Amino acid sequence: MWRGLYTAATGMMSEQKRTDVIATNLANAATHGYKRDVTIHKEFHPMLIKRINDYGENGSLGVSTAPFNSLAELGTSKEDVTQIKGFNADPFKHPNIGELGLGDRIDEIAVDYGQGAIESTGNTYDLAIVGDGFFAVQTPEGVRYSRNGAFFKNTQGYLQDIRGYNLLDTAGNPIRIPANVPDSRVVITGNGIVSIPGTEVRLNPVTNRWEAFGNMDLHQNLAQIQFVEFGDRLATQKQGDNLFYLVNDNDGNPPAAQGVNPDVRARIMNPDAQPRPASGEILQGSLEKSNIAIVSEMVELIHNHRMYDANAKAVQTQDTMLDKSVNEVGNVGG
Repeated sequence: MWRGLYTAATGMMSEQKRTDVIATNLANAATHGYKRDVTIHKEFHPMLIKRINDYGENGSLGVSTAPFNSLAELGTSKEDVTQIKGFNADPFKHPNIGELGLGDRIDEIAVDYGQGAIESTGNTYDLAIVGDGFFAVQTPEGVRYSRNGAFFKNTQGYLQDIRGYNLLDTAGNPIRIPANVPDSRVVITGNGIVSIPGTEVRLNPVTNRWEAFGNMDLHQNLAQIQFVEFGDRLATQKQGDNLFYLVNDNDGNPPAAQGVNPDVRARIMNPDAQPRPASGEILQGSLEKSNIAIVSEMVELIHNHRMYDANAKAVQTQDTMLDKSVNEVGNVGG
């Protein structure tokens, strides 16, 4: 009885956590580049059940079958009263009751990296990712990764996101658009190369600003956006603000290769946990929407509510049975 109470309670806890995840997904349905979370349920280790006194010392059904070799010799048959609802009390065939589940738990909150719909905006610094890949931005906590490509040019010409974090190039430096280059002349290719008019960029001593010079009918490569991906889906985790961080150990080392002794973790790293050039493509003038389907999430929320309610009723039933056991069964003899 206590076991049933705990099993139902763990189900309620799992469904409550799942509700929180669905609510977060719905709250970010309009967030560009957002990737939905999915709860992964895992069953607690089940118990293998057998009846008390099912087996005697010789491994049979509590009785010595020697020298008998069949039910007929024991004076019974398969039509005996012990054959109820398919349960077999045959001493020559060990009864199998099976496993008893002990509830479930949330094993992991996984990220669904499925592609979101592409929305055309026409803005020069709106960048959508088609396929795998992340943009690298500089934050006060270090380099972080994002799928949100809604960038803009600040007053100093640096490309930043809505939080003011600089978009980084492959060398780890912020990307700065020269002051005399109009936005309409900035071209960003599918692999992240940013090109502008002119043949060189230098500091103008008169205006004290970085400007493009030379033949403005030609285009020069200014920088290449740090556009990366990871071979291991567990290499990054959500930080908040639609950002991902690289998972490190306490010493600042990236995850070790699978099966490697932790003592040599600092020397042998998991190559799939390191950023590498992305296989996806950048689309200029567009944004990637979230991959959340609101209708599907609402259906999941309704289903989740029903599951939670079923577990809650199971808890109430178990509590009622315990109450009767304590307050009524004990008074039967009186």
